[in-house]
Amino acid sequence: MEEFFAANRARWDELVGLHLRDTTGVYPLDELRAGGDLLCPIEASEIGDIAGKKVVHLQCHFGADTICLARRGATVTGLDFSPRAVATARALAAELGVDATFVEGNVFDAPALVGTGFDMVYVTWGALGWLPYVRRWAKAVADCLRPGGVLYLAEGHPFMFMLEEREGRFEIDYEWRTPPERPILEIAPVSYAGDGTPVANERAFGWNHPFSEIIGGLLEAGMALQYLHEHEMIPWRAFPSMVPQGRMYVQAEGQKKMPLAFSLKAVKGGPAADPRA
Repeated sequence: MEEFFAANRARWDELVGLHLRDTTGVYPLDELRAGGDLLCPIEASEIGDIAGKKVVHLQCHFGADTICLARRGATVTGLDFSPRAVATARALAAELGVDATFVEGNVFDAPALVGTGFDMVYVTWGALGWLPYVRRWAKAVADCLRPGGVLYLAEGHPFMFMLEEREGRFEIDYEWRTPPERPILEIAPVSYAGDGTPVANERAFGWNHPFSEIIGGLLEAGMALQYLHEHEMIPWRAFPSMVPQGRMYVQAEGQKKMPLAFSLKAVKGGPAADPRA
């Protein structure tokens, strides 16, 4: 997998610089510097009180959300595989006077890199699609947590990731699950955040994962599902016709609705929630 990871790492290293100067509202750093909270409404309403909790933010990019978690009173460690992202996160936290730790490395090695005994593993938005082995990710998540610790995950919906939109029509372009050795190759000449600046590292490799792998992997790792929510909004323009709604995007008026995102909470070693509740 190193060829795929190396290409993705080079692309993310380059995207850091574009995202720091973002003028599209995806990464509103002026708001962050003014003390604002950049968490999207889905996770902001679902993670609960994390004051005093020990939290690890996996695949944290340059740490904007990590800083927001620390401002909510948590002791936070961010992990990312991009050296430039981690260096930028450390500089940004120091600039803002926020106590947060940032570690560079592969998410599959998270327990060895950041330690164990966390109260929460926090993972949001565009994380799982970069991973060839979601069950291995689930094991790393569980190993980071203390007994009774929780995973909070908010992510694009597996159904949405199968689709492309052409002239207002949605077509299935991608398999519902991607073999690790045959990733989806995307040629992306600009950032997903909307900056039109051309990038040198256009190639990106990704993988689609169905719920059976995501939830099944967590169950196999000893996690118990507490809830699974589906949402008709997402924090990026996943399709050309989508329209902004605050910091989120929704489908255009008149389109048949589809699930765009999901969120879940799972607890290590705990009982599963009663589905009738």
